[in-house]
Amino acid sequence: MAVYTEVSDEALRAFLADYALGELLAFRGIAEGVENSNYALKTEAGDFILTLYEKRVDPAELPYFLGLMEHLASRGMACPTPVHGRDGAALRELAGRPAAIVTFLPGIWPRRVRPEHCAPLGKAMAEMHLAGAGFALSRPNALGPKGWAPLLDGCRARGNEVQPGLIAELDAALAGILAAWPAEGSLPIGQIHADLFPDNAFFLPGADGQPRVSGVIDFYFACTDLFAYDIAVCLNAWCFEPDYSFNVTRARAMLGAYRAIRPLSDAELAALPVLCRGAALRFLLTRLYDWTHTPEGALVTRKDPLEYLRKLRFFSGAETLSAFGL
Repeated sequence: MAVYTEVSDEALRAFLADYALGELLAFRGIAEGVENSNYALKTEAGDFILTLYEKRVDPAELPYFLGLMEHLASRGMACPTPVHGRDGAALRELAGRPAAIVTFLPGIWPRRVRPEHCAPLGKAMAEMHLAGAGFALSRPNALGPKGWAPLLDGCRARGNEVQPGLIAELDAALAGILAAWPAEGSLPIGQIHADLFPDNAFFLPGADGQPRVSGVIDFYFACTDLFAYDIAVCLNAWCFEPDYSFNVTRARAMLGAYRAIRPLSDAELAALPVLCRGAALRFLLTRLYDWTHTPEGALVTRKDPLEYLRKLRFFSGAETLSAFGL
């Protein structure tokens, strides 16, 4: 359940008085998501999402996240747009938490990913990367390569309880990834989503009946980093079957649609294998950290870190672009 902070009717109505959204018609908590408290909000002006930012989000970074969404939306991307109050501010406080209202996006995220989803996803990702040009703010990737060794160190005490020998395998994987990681300045960078999993992309049927992306949400891991790393995250998140076999058809569809909008350089293509290994390690480590630090009985659904160990092992053997259908 992604409602950590309860909001009373009285507090909400006082909060909404600062907006020109009309009367409150409906209000309910949203179960999906793990980082913040989210509410579906319906007023006379329409449907919105109210987010209360919990302790894992640094309030100092909220202007970047909200500003990026506004920047992308102004350039035609379907993403949540922050709603400004009567005083012009989009960020304020509710129930002791930083809070903001953003526009509601229609659509459904795919519970079962098909190749027909991957092409429009690749297109939307490329359009997002281009639309981010000119955004004035930047944010380092706190969960990029510099953050992986500290995460792994935090898992050493109990990591092998998940699987014997796991820590030694991850030590070796991390050393190999860092040794092969692209040098700073060698690949194009810009604003990336960095967490574009299927539950962060909404789809609706297009005029031809095929899925089209109707919205991209949850920009709270967004950062300024390699465009190709964002692609690597999506190859991890969208292109594996339930048995962890890699679906080359999905990867080919995603990469082909992306390259039709934003061509990839030879250097970016050459870096894809190690970037995919790095993306797999990033999600493995954050899951492993949560797995080893979540108290027994806590009302949190822990995600299996070994899912990404299997993906890491696949990408460790994918040394050429043919493994990606190229």
